[in-house]
This record gives sequence, C-alpha cells and structure tokens, in this order.
Amino acid sequence: MALPAPACGSRTEHRTQSLIRLGLSPDKWDILVALAGNPNVGKSTVFNALTGLRQHTGNWPGKTIVRAEGAFAHRGSRLKIVDLPGTYSLQAGSADEEVAREFILFGRPDVTVAVVDATRLERNLNLVLQILDITHRVVVYVNLMDEARRHGIAVDPARLERELGVPVVAGSARSGVGIEALLDAAHGVATGRTRTTPFRLAQKAPGVEQAVAS
Repeated sequence: MALPAPACGSRTEHRTQSLIRLGLSPDKWDILVALAGNPNVGKSTVFNALTGLRQHTGNWPGKTIVRAEGAFAHRGSRLKIVDLPGTYSLQAGSADEEVAREFILFGRPDVTVAVVDATRLERNLNLVLQILDITHRVVVYVNLMDEARRHGIAVDPARLERELGVPVVAGSARSGVGIEALLDAAHGVATGRTRTTPFRLAQKAPGVEQAVAS
C-alpha cells in the first residue's frame, strides 16, 4: 500500500519547513541525498567512502537516535548526505523506522540511495520496494558483490535495474568498487537527467526474484 504524499500549497515552502523541522538548513547544498538500508549491509562503509572526513554526527531532533551527515562535491554540485538509521521496514513500528520514513516522505531528498547486501538481496529488497512506493528518485547500490561471488551467489544488476525501474550499481564499498558509478547515478537521478520508472508494490515483477540466484 502506497504511503500518502503530504498535501501542501507550495511544495518548495513545505519542503523547506520540513527540512528545518528535521534539523537541516536547506540553503547549504544543491542536492540532498538520503542513505537507506537494512542493518549490517555496509551502509556506513558506503557513507564513509562518499564523504571521507567531511562528516559529523548528532541526534535527530527530539530523539536519542544518532544521525550522521556528510558533504562532498560531484560534477560541480554540492551534495549533502544523511545516513538514515538501518531499518528493515518503513512501517514506523520503531523509532528508527519512523525517522527513516519521515525523512524520505517529508524531507523529500533529491535522491535516496538504497544500499543492499548482495548475499541477502531478496530479503533486502523489501525495504527497497517500500522506498519506491514513496519516491521515484532512487538508486540501488548492491554492496558486497565480492562476498556474493565467494559464496557462489550470482547477481544480475542489469536485470534488477530493468525490473525495479531505477539505476542499480554493483560493487564493494570496502574496496571502493562502484562508488564513482554510484555518484554518477545518484547525480543523474537528482538532477533529472536520468528518468526512472519505479516498480510499485501493486505490480508483479517475477524478474526481481530471478535477478539473484545461488
């Protein structure tokens, strides 16, 4: 079931107010990136690979949940990235899920990077599909491809991209593989140069499951 989009007279004004409520200053970047994923998929490694030392941590407003933010430049644009809490769902059953859901829904990031573990892809895709139900501005980064190969798990990123309708980049953040391609894909989606046609939960796409095989 799709989560409802917020109703407002001015999308820009509403987004600015939402970002301030979420603890962000909207005038300090060109592109806002949300980094989402299940726990233990290597999301923090991706965050570190993207931001280097240009990062800081704090708490989400009114919560004890830690928030990591970073900034970097790519192709002439200033990017702000927010590392969302690791969650298995966006159903707001826990404080972490509520934070992640509200940021994607009300913060309206220019692009959400969904990090998945290549060795547990089918399980991780549940969160990806929920994100796609909220926003079409998504890039999927299939992390730990080296581990998948070691365990005899074959992942077909091209087929996964066709089935999901958004860019899919495969790599291994620990060794930096795929990070530059991820930046290019995220920049393309955020700027509108890359058009997406995302899979929705109401649809059936058996090819999503067939894109990974052990």
